[in-house]
Amino acid sequence: MPAFAFQALDSEGRTQRGVLQGDTARAVRGLLRERGLNPLMVEEVSGSEASPLRMRRRGLSGAELALLTRQLATLLGAGLAIDEALAALAEQNDNERQRTLTVSLRARVMEGAGLAQAMADFPGSFPEIYRATVAAGEQSGHLDTVLAKLAGYAEERDALRQKLLAALTYPMLLTIVALAVVAGLLAWVVPQIVGVFQNMGQSLPWATRALIATSALLRDWGWLAVLVLGAAIIAARIALRREEVRVRWHAWLLRLPLVGRLVRAANTARAARTLSLLAGAAVPLLDALAIAAQVVPNLPMRESLRRAAHKVREGSGFARALGESGQFPPVALRLIASGERSGELPRMLDEAAAQQQRDLDRWLGVLAATLGPFVILVVGAIVLFIVLAILLPIFNLNQMVK
Repeated sequence: MPAFAFQALDSEGRTQRGVLQGDTARAVRGLLRERGLNPLMVEEVSGSEASPLRMRRRGLSGAELALLTRQLATLLGAGLAIDEALAALAEQNDNERQRTLTVSLRARVMEGAGLAQAMADFPGSFPEIYRATVAAGEQSGHLDTVLAKLAGYAEERDALRQKLLAALTYPMLLTIVALAVVAGLLAWVVPQIVGVFQNMGQSLPWATRALIATSALLRDWGWLAVLVLGAAIIAARIALRREEVRVRWHAWLLRLPLVGRLVRAANTARAARTLSLLAGAAVPLLDALAIAAQVVPNLPMRESLRRAAHKVREGSGFARALGESGQFPPVALRLIASGERSGELPRMLDEAAAQQQRDLDRWLGVLAATLGPFVILVVGAIVLFIVLAILLPIFNLNQMVK
């Protein structure tokens, strides 16, 4: 059944846009009138045309993908066919962009394409790991079970992203506010207070002289510092586009005491969760490793996965191949090795991901609990220095009067 993009007016004169399926454009106009809409434009679109450029560029968010996957898994588990489940999702979805995506998927499925093949038209919404897992579920005949696992995977990824944002938002906001307050003090408040000391004709304490010099530097050359900082950020972003620079940067992050542990735990959890999902969907281990390498952001750890895949192809054990890189935590390697010996690799990979997730949560809590007080202490020390630099000349003046 073809899909039709429409534009119509509702009873209040507001423009409504979307995609509907029908036998003909005339039938779609009839459906719109039944809904109380006055059709202005109805045009047929093919399965590929139903995915406009903005849909390809702007994909679903993690939360949207998790919700869509969970709903689709529930409908398929209730016995609905794929096209019927997609039609039900499109019917109950109030978001125009998601409804257009769902109708476009159904149009491709009705043309004879598989669900994974239809999702390939939207790489921004459905990443490679997602499409590969769906394809494995279609081949095995357990698509509803695989989609339920995918929904859990998407929910856990979104939860991890939210935890990272929550852990870093407060320290970052506190740092920005603190820098703004200190800059305001140095640029406007301090000159008005300590400027009077410069006309006293007496030697000022070193702290006061340093404060006056810093204030003058910020007031006269602050704009240049902002330009230099902006240029440095732009230059860093341009440099990080080169793979050799990113490799060195990511390797340096892994060597940092606390940050390295966070990065290692986050990447290991993502790789193990991905491998568990793919292995549980009967995807061959070598193919699963190739896909998992693509979802690991850290380049040295990504290269370690690729080397491990090469060694597994040569006959080496998976855990041993990973351990030779020295990039993955020993606890995760022991769990993977146990899964290889017992024949329960997917379950132990999932356990390794959960263990790394717990480790990550613990260290994120430590980071969030440490950064806030640290920033407050640093700002307090700066404000104390400013106050002492202002008060010292006053104390000296009182001693001279006495």
